[in-house]
Amino acid sequence: MKKSWDNPISHPMPQDTRVPPTIQIGNVTVAPATVLAPMAGVTDTVFRRFIRNASVFSSAPDHASIEDQVTNQQSGCGLIMTEFTSADGLSRMRESKRKRYLTFYDDEHPIAAQLFGSNPATLAEAARIVEDTGFDLVDLNLGCPSKRVVSCNGGSGLLRDLPLIGEIFRTVRAAVTIPFTVKFRLGWNDNHIICVPLARLAEDCGLNAVSLHARTREQGYTGQARWHHIAEVKDAVKIPVIGNGDVRTPEDACALVAKTGCDAVMIGRAAPANPWIFRQIAQYTATGRYDTPSEDDRHRMIRTYFEMLIAEANPEAAGKMKQFASWFTHGVRGGAALRKAIYESKSGAAILEAVDGFFSREVEDTDSSAVDAHNLVPSFASTD
Repeated sequence: MKKSWDNPISHPMPQDTRVPPTIQIGNVTVAPATVLAPMAGVTDTVFRRFIRNASVFSSAPDHASIEDQVTNQQSGCGLIMTEFTSADGLSRMRESKRKRYLTFYDDEHPIAAQLFGSNPATLAEAARIVEDTGFDLVDLNLGCPSKRVVSCNGGSGLLRDLPLIGEIFRTVRAAVTIPFTVKFRLGWNDNHIICVPLARLAEDCGLNAVSLHARTREQGYTGQARWHHIAEVKDAVKIPVIGNGDVRTPEDACALVAKTGCDAVMIGRAAPANPWIFRQIAQYTATGRYDTPSEDDRHRMIRTYFEMLIAEANPEAAGKMKQFASWFTHGVRGGAALRKAIYESKSGAAILEAVDGFFSREVEDTDSSAVDAHNLVPSFASTD
């Protein structure tokens, strides 16, 4: 997944528009109306709980624990989603192995499990497993642009076959009682934009909401998200529409709602780049302003996530730390040096020591609060 944006557009904060306080998806109330997008290699249970507990590592007292419970309103994220999971693999694997792929904790509700595949019966069986495991919603992935997934006719590969999508919708809908949603792209390419008929098909088949990433499969994560297509989908259906694409700041989130009328905002790449974004959106909705992170907040944030990885006893913890270092250190003064120290560390403990040592030196620097705006992803605008 591309970590940067192509010539991102800066949106002024709309005067009279806020992200809605709630969205109703079937029998599930999502409050606030913000959604953490499913991201392969990112939205595992550690990262999901990390986002949910965003209040803990921002301006929190020293005794605050990562185990502290926070409400969705405090974290600002109303719904979280798993990484996409192969329906074929899920239906074949032993129950003990399924738990590893579908692990979640009580403080993650409401939570949706996302599936990908192309066989209606297999997807229905996987959806039943998701429901039996205790997830609140099941979501179908029709958006992943990965060649590996598309070659199996999964993800955005299915966008070329609306009749098969309809069969999948009907079969899965008949298999489960929990809310069923779909995330999709505009179409395969600019000559094949099918977002409106696909959304209408979803509504006709009894799905409870649709999420549109306003790019084609051919675009991948390049170019601009074309929000006007989200507005077209919103005008075409009565079920909730969740908008996705190029939301990097609270200003972007409000502008998306203002320009499209969408019922909720889904955030992907901006979440690991700026884990405060959901809380900032909630703050702006409640007060008309939002906080920006201090260097101490950034230190606490990085350490909290890394500690959670270690506590999970994940054998790949050190690798995950290095993976996320490139996200988390943007906006940190001297971030390149911190990334280098993290990459060169051999263990989780050594990485934590490198992080603490870096920020200790920054505190001693009288200019430690200065942030290189050119490296900030996303860049913070005025909050007034």
